[in-house]
Amino acid sequence: MLTAAMKNAARFNGFSEVYDENRPRMPKLVTEIIGQYLQKTPDTVVDLGCGTGLSTAAWKGRCREAIGIEPNGEMLQKALEKEESGISFQQGYAHQIGLSDGIADVVICSQSFHWMEPESTLREINRLLKPGGVFATVDCDWPPVARWEAERAFDGLRAKCNRITAAHKELQESFFQFPKEWHLQNIRESGYFRYAREVLFSSEENCDAKRFIGLAMSQGGLQTVLKTVPEEIETELSAFIRTAEEIFGGETFPIHFSYRMRIGIK
Repeated sequence: MLTAAMKNAARFNGFSEVYDENRPRMPKLVTEIIGQYLQKTPDTVVDLGCGTGLSTAAWKGRCREAIGIEPNGEMLQKALEKEESGISFQQGYAHQIGLSDGIADVVICSQSFHWMEPESTLREINRLLKPGGVFATVDCDWPPVARWEAERAFDGLRAKCNRITAAHKELQESFFQFPKEWHLQNIRESGYFRYAREVLFSSEENCDAKRFIGLAMSQGGLQTVLKTVPEEIETELSAFIRTAEEIFGGETFPIHFSYRMRIGIK
């Protein structure tokens, strides 16, 4: 029988290319804030649920070694393309990582902690972290700030996916998600951290119609519906694509991702 962790990993099958091409890059500010709390440049950073390695690669030149941990084989294969000196990847689950005790100055979950069972994951994070080490979860809000008409279309597509999921038991049971709004509380209540807080910020990236559509296509909820009952979302997806193309045309424009970063100091 598949565990919740296995189901969550399998949810990301089939769209590693779309994910890697379109997802936001982890902002430099994340590494700067963590470095400020550490009061040094970290030696070892462990990136849990690293996906295609975008968040791990962001540590290049900002630590001695960054290790990305990813359970999904397809995502991991894409991440391995980013390996270089100081950047490595291995397969594993967040609650059972094959790394030594006290190896990490930093453990980070970039848009991934909500897929992990918090109690067992935080126990493993505590095992990995050195005294004074930093744990951080980094999540962006969807959709990014663009044009309101495009954001409304993005939200409408996501809402339709949610309604389809709610109507199909097999879709409901194909994953288990933990509320992001509980992250800070879970960090505090774990008892592993002397101090915890939330930091809010935004980051600007360039976008065009193709990427805006790609950001929607990189959502696990939409991809799950497309893999199981595509006929139920085809009309709405086509309308969303058409709307994005009509609004943005061939324009390149800035978008802003709103971030919520929860931090614990061991």
